[in-house]
Amino acid sequence: MTQTDLSTRRVLGRVKWFDPVKGFGFVISEEGGPDILLHANVLRNFGQSSVADNASVDIEVQDTERGCQAVEVHAVHPPEDNMTAGLADFDDIDPEVIRAAVLQPARVKWFDKGKGFGFANTFGSEEDVFVHIEVLRRSGLADLQPGEALAIRVIDGKRGRMATEVCGWESAVKSPD
Repeated sequence: MTQTDLSTRRVLGRVKWFDPVKGFGFVISEEGGPDILLHANVLRNFGQSSVADNASVDIEVQDTERGCQAVEVHAVHPPEDNMTAGLADFDDIDPEVIRAAVLQPARVKWFDKGKGFGFANTFGSEEDVFVHIEVLRRSGLADLQPGEALAIRVIDGKRGRMATEVCGWESAVKSPD
């Protein structure tokens, strides 16, 4: 494949859809124009295996013979419509406790999107951490793969240890907390 334009440009947009099984999805630029292909490998280079529909993204794009494609992901922000959605598991927990939870490196044990939940383990602990699909959506993710490295905020909740936020692996390294 010959590149029609080797230069890149930074674009802010919204994920139209992303299918981790197919290995790609599309982004709509805030500036308009054609859909932008987002390949799973580009997303994995950012440290994520999926991204939620309607998530905001900051990406580097390049025009090719096959259309506009993302070549680098700089940031992913959760869909705004999910930020206010309530999760009953957190209703009786002080919001300050949730905000104070520290990002911890973790690995996905298993996750079933159809069931809407799964489990991860934080490094140094054998205890399972419950991960609800709504927490994933609030975090801008759509799915998790077994063995995937993450950074998660964990609290003691109604179901035992529970994730309140899920981020890419690099967040555990970059986080000041």
